[in-house]
Amino acid sequence: MLTIFIGFLVIIAAVLFIAVLIYNNLVKFKNRYENAFAQIDVQLKRRYDLIPNLVETAKGYIKHERETLEAVIEARNQAAAGLQQMASNLGDAGAANALAGAEGNLMGALGRFQVVVEAYPELKANENMLALSEELSSTENKVAFSRQAFNDAVTDYNTYRESFPALLLAPMFGHPRDVPLLEFEDRKQLEQAPQISF
Repeated sequence: MLTIFIGFLVIIAAVLFIAVLIYNNLVKFKNRYENAFAQIDVQLKRRYDLIPNLVETAKGYIKHERETLEAVIEARNQAAAGLQQMASNLGDAGAANALAGAEGNLMGALGRFQVVVEAYPELKANENMLALSEELSSTENKVAFSRQAFNDAVTDYNTYRESFPALLLAPMFGHPRDVPLLEFEDRKQLEQAPQISF
């Protein structure tokens, strides 16, 4: 009888140990993807801060292209709102899709803006414009790297959360669903120059 009781205690201790291990791993993977998103947040905010300076520099040269400039600022504001929405709820697929769509619109507006800038050699040669364009390009690379790190962390979390026995315990520990990946449209598609006629 004592051996059965001891065996029962050993089984309970093993189950508790496994549950604690699963809980700790879920927390670890969640913290990783939250940290990875924080890096995206920093880079996107940096880009959003650069865009008004870029537009302001261009205003003096391309006064009759006001519609293009306003489209860039509007797209920037929508993307910033999408980022804020996703940051408040990383597990919401709708927020991730909204941010991805807003980023796609922003990239399209920036692409049209770059086409307009190409038509103004004196603007292209402006030192402020060159510096801002280079910083924006550098930030784009950092955004891509940060997004990849986020998606890798989310994939690790989702894979662990979907594996057995974490699959059974994750909802009880407050991890009820998968976290969506953050996928922006392929930049090559967005860089196709629009047709402009004067």
